[in-house]
Amino acid sequence: MGKKSREVAGVDLKDLIKDLDRAYCDEWLAFYAYWYMSQSVEGRGYEDMSEFLGKIAKDELEHAQELAERIIELGGLPTNKPSSLDKGSNAAYPGVMTNLSDYKEIIKIVMDAEGGAIEVYNKLAKKTFGKDHDTYQLVTHIMGEEITHEEMFENLLEK
Repeated sequence: MGKKSREVAGVDLKDLIKDLDRAYCDEWLAFYAYWYMSQSVEGRGYEDMSEFLGKIAKDELEHAQELAERIIELGGLPTNKPSSLDKGSNAAYPGVMTNLSDYKEIIKIVMDAEGGAIEVYNKLAKKTFGKDHDTYQLVTHIMGEEITHEEMFENLLEK
């Protein structure tokens, strides 16, 4: 981010970088939880659940990559130690349960995580609206995908 861009951003960049890094940590934790469940899910119709979880895991990894790029553009560095991800996140690791054929529990874990992500990105959108336009566009884009993820799993519950 150039000098003039920093001048007109209208936000405390150090504070914003911290917030973006927390979201970055959230995305890594979500990626790993969803990826793990996609690999381990079992039971009736496990292929469909595995496919859903795998698709969302890829999206979460993409979000982490996008956030890392923005953090670097703003002059920061994203968390670089896997052992620091949980401590640096907004929410604790979403976890996985021991019964990987309990789809209602899987869906609850995913919906809770997605709901938390929506709140995080909504706060970031409010913080950057009319100030840091690039970050605003990024966080609203990611929030839109998190909303879609939540809806996908709500629809699964209804079936």
